[in-house]
Amino acid sequence: MKDELDAKTLIDQLGTQARAAATELSVASAERKDAALIGAAEAILARRAEILTANGEDMAYGASKGLSPAMMDRLMLDEARLSAIADSLRAVAGQTDPVGDVIAAWDMPSGLHIERVRTPLGVIGVIYESRPNVTADAGALCLKSGNAVILRGGSESYHSSRAIHACLVEGLRGAGLSEDAIQLVPTRDRSAVTEMLRATAYIDVIVPRGGKGLVGLVQREARVPVFAHLEGICHVYLDAEADPAMAVEIALNAKTRRTGICGSMECLLLDRAFYARHGAAVIEALVAAGVEMRVEGELSEIVGTVPATPEDFGREFLDMICAARLVDGLEGAIAHIQTYGSQHTDAIVTEDAAVARQFFARLDSAILMHNASTQFADGGEFGMGAEIGIATGKMHARGPVGAEQLTSFKYQVTGKGTLRA
Repeated sequence: MKDELDAKTLIDQLGTQARAAATELSVASAERKDAALIGAAEAILARRAEILTANGEDMAYGASKGLSPAMMDRLMLDEARLSAIADSLRAVAGQTDPVGDVIAAWDMPSGLHIERVRTPLGVIGVIYESRPNVTADAGALCLKSGNAVILRGGSESYHSSRAIHACLVEGLRGAGLSEDAIQLVPTRDRSAVTEMLRATAYIDVIVPRGGKGLVGLVQREARVPVFAHLEGICHVYLDAEADPAMAVEIALNAKTRRTGICGSMECLLLDRAFYARHGAAVIEALVAAGVEMRVEGELSEIVGTVPATPEDFGREFLDMICAARLVDGLEGAIAHIQTYGSQHTDAIVTEDAAVARQFFARLDSAILMHNASTQFADGGEFGMGAEIGIATGKMHARGPVGAEQLTSFKYQVTGKGTLRA
């Protein structure tokens, strides 16, 4: 009971501070926000030795907890990843400030001039596991969009997140903005998560980043609105008219570039006509790359594959494992994806533009791709600088959630002593 009371007191305090900071940020100039982001990027590079030391502590902690290789990869920082974090902060700073943007404007016969204008959401809560770069990405995007943020990183990334957060605070301080604009929950105690989910007086939206367990918990228990995706069950469909060489390269990249991200291919669908024409080259290439291919039917005759179980379809492996099956054309692929997909990211490989248009029109995934790897399901690759997550719901934000998606809008109405008859 004492821990719950302490967690509530902590979140109440952070929430009160965030509300005050959000009021300040809502009218902060684009120049000051961008200066804070650039200052944070410089601090990341200046403090990289300190951050890498902190990350070493987290890696040791993760190993002691028996984290999977995919989770350890998400947790790990090195010089290249720190440079990428700094570049992402600069990229967000370089974007157009969405706050105050006039989305639409029109005049009415009554004499009113009406504008629909972007406005910050207010206070955003971000709950995430393992990936310390989320600390920078979420902090940057919330700041850019004029929102205060309360970050609750996973216990595995505790030290790394604190070190990166210190750089964000340095940037805020240097730009003369409130340090409470980006706050990090200073405890591993899980009761703080529970209190964040209940904090309707302070938090306007929750964004979970993590595995099915975390996201499911948030979606079940949150009283605050949620932007989230439960799983990234991404499919690549090789149509009858797919270029065979392209099919091999896209399948390899979609599965093996990074297996632990939500845009990794988890199921390969092959049109029977494609398989009849081009054989097993795609699956053989995946097997040769070290992927455990779980297949059924005729595909089980391919050397190096293993039999699939019904549970392998509709499963997020986040590992060097992939399910595969033959389907009867576009209809079969769509039926499979509608049954087993998670409305995250699905791709078609084909030279038939009409078939690609049908794939786009008839599926309702947040991201649909034609002749491109599902690994591009990322806000940075969409030109957003970074993302706070991928949203698969249909209310407000969908797909990569960048700074623009972290705004709402208001109507500004101007008259000239206009009276309603």
